[in-house]
Amino acid sequence: MYKDIPVRLFRAFIIFSLLFHAAPSLASDDLMDAGSAATIDVILDNAIRRGLISGGVVAVGNHEGLLYSSAIGQISPIGATVPITEQTVFDLASLTKVIATTPAIMKLLENGRITLMDPLSRWFPEFEGTGREEITILDLLTHTSGLDDATLSYVTPLKSVIQHAASQKNWKPFRSRFRYADINFILLGELIQRASGQSLDRFAQEQLFAPLGMSDTTFSPKTNIFRSIAPTLGADKLLQSGLVQDENARLLAGVAGHAGLFSTASDLSRFAVMLLEKGELNKRRLFSQRVVTQMIAPYFYSGGRVVRGLGWDIYSPFSSPRGRHFSDMSFGHTGYSGSSIWIDPERDLFVILLTIRLNYSELQHFSKLRSDISTLAASIFSHPRIADDFFNDVQLP
Repeated sequence: MYKDIPVRLFRAFIIFSLLFHAAPSLASDDLMDAGSAATIDVILDNAIRRGLISGGVVAVGNHEGLLYSSAIGQISPIGATVPITEQTVFDLASLTKVIATTPAIMKLLENGRITLMDPLSRWFPEFEGTGREEITILDLLTHTSGLDDATLSYVTPLKSVIQHAASQKNWKPFRSRFRYADINFILLGELIQRASGQSLDRFAQEQLFAPLGMSDTTFSPKTNIFRSIAPTLGADKLLQSGLVQDENARLLAGVAGHAGLFSTASDLSRFAVMLLEKGELNKRRLFSQRVVTQMIAPYFYSGGRVVRGLGWDIYSPFSSPRGRHFSDMSFGHTGYSGSSIWIDPERDLFVILLTIRLNYSELQHFSKLRSDISTLAASIFSHPRIADDFFNDVQLP
């Protein structure tokens, strides 16, 4: 079986073995902490030396909270050098879809403001008479709407994306095919405003982040915290801090359903614990168990190659953070900026990776980085528990 272990993981386990024999005076729990720190740091350090990232944070936990975290590298704004920590703010990119937009939609669903089977024409009169009235909120959440991404207008970006969706030529057959597209969540972000009367950022702050104590999670960060924000590569290949990397999100003033959210490993850990606790954090309930199980249940299945929940990825070409040891019940998402989150109710585990990504051409190597970290974290920290009624209360539309 050893031939199947990636070289970097093999080296990591060697280091763990050396630590085990070199520190016999440590308690077993301390040994585990020392070993995991060494092995995960080796993987991150290799990624830095390869030029994939300049630094990052890994956070691992279960339903009780954070089990382990490791930060490596520096933030380097003008005139200062600041070490990366668990409190460093990162551009989440497409994690916005599952940390802000999807749970905001589920809040509206739980409150009876919308249904998953609402046609878009209910919230977007622009779709009436276009032949696309049958596209539903569910189709957008599962990326089965058949819609393609659009180039937004600099003058009227939101209007242009709605017009594109309503008049798209060569519209693909929907519901039969998974086609990942940001346009689905741009529309959902606007739908949240139309259904709630609040902008996505305000709704998410009041209904999600504030109740969960996610104090460092926000759209459009204030300039006074730029010093603590990890930079991303701009279109000019220069590092930028505090500005959303996604161009369409910038055109939408930094608040969009597909990208634009900033957060920390610490805040995301609170969110993951809430999901593992079936909608509750610190005895405060954010969602009913039914809503949580609805959100992460498989709604779309295509030949075993693609399985999607509501917003969440379960199994697809984007599932590298699943690693080799997460169960079929696990779910997560990735972000272009170098972020990912993967959560497993069966193994009672979550793994969060936030990085300063420098290389966007070596996709395979970055996918392997995500996979290796999750595989190692699961091998060290997971303790399978009975899934009890986690999925027993699901009601599909």
